[in-house]
Amino acid sequence: MHQMIDNPFVVAIPLALLLATILAGLLVRNILFRALRGWARATDSQLDVPIIDTLRRPIFLWAAILGLHIATQNSTIPARVLQYIPKTLTALWVLSLTIAASHFAGNMVRFYGGSVKGVKSVTSLSQKLAQFSILMVGVLWLLKVVFDISLTPLLTTLGVGGLAVALALQDTLSNLFAGFYVSVSGVVRIGDYIRLNTGEEGYIADINWRCTTMRSRFNNLVVIPNNKLGQAIFTNYFLPDGRMVVAILCGVSGDCDVDRVEKLLMEEAVAGATEIESVLADPPPSVRFNPGPWSGALIFQVVFSVSQFSDQPVARSELRKRIFNRLRKEGIAADFPAQATPVASESAGQWT
Repeated sequence: MHQMIDNPFVVAIPLALLLATILAGLLVRNILFRALRGWARATDSQLDVPIIDTLRRPIFLWAAILGLHIATQNSTIPARVLQYIPKTLTALWVLSLTIAASHFAGNMVRFYGGSVKGVKSVTSLSQKLAQFSILMVGVLWLLKVVFDISLTPLLTTLGVGGLAVALALQDTLSNLFAGFYVSVSGVVRIGDYIRLNTGEEGYIADINWRCTTMRSRFNNLVVIPNNKLGQAIFTNYFLPDGRMVVAILCGVSGDCDVDRVEKLLMEEAVAGATEIESVLADPPPSVRFNPGPWSGALIFQVVFSVSQFSDQPVARSELRKRIFNRLRKEGIAADFPAQATPVASESAGQWT
């Protein structure tokens, strides 16, 4: 204490070195981030976003660790205390590097997963597994290299304890492995619309370590345990692609000319495919006299394709309006049986 009062430079110099190192680290960070943004603009890449998001905080921490090392090496700290500082700073550096690498791995899984064709997004389970793998490597590196702890007894203990944990957490592990299988199998992706054989349906919102969440058409959240989803029979309306075959029924009076009505319906279906945004022109629409005569009426089926599952309501509504207005203009009364609307799938041509 007397030495600090008599000679203030004892504290001032290490403190100045610490602050100078931190400021230099912040300056290097700003230069690096500017260079990354410039490179991203020049190459039309978005890779700078996950890199900057990963390095923003760790660079400051690394500068502080380096500053503490330089400051302590140029201070009057007793040698018996100084000998513990390098190992402590090394441990902090390894931990910060591990956390940064884990965060970067999660960002890159999300970044590249979203850019792969056919993959709409990446589940939180995939990101967490990538991050956990990096964390485990970092912890083992810290124990072995920094603290020189033998890993063999530790791994043996974890192996014996893992058996007891596995027995106690059978349901949790079952959900975890089922979620991992569902994530990597590619049969269910974020944003897909699925319908389970038990009746639940909705858009896949996320797959985590315990459950899969779906958003129903009524904007409610449906939670399904992963092991139940892994064993369920379900229909994915976005595979092999998002296009779907849809059908609407149109009934007219039993004394109408079948060929004339079929021609009018076909004209409106083809025109609708070019004017209604959600209706596809390829494959072309078709009209079928199916099931035909029904309770004194003639029932036709107009079959067309839409871009994706969510386009069905608008497409059906717009095409029905076109058909209704055209038939009324031609003096033909139209009816649209609601109780026998075909299922929107590849089997839409069947009467259900």
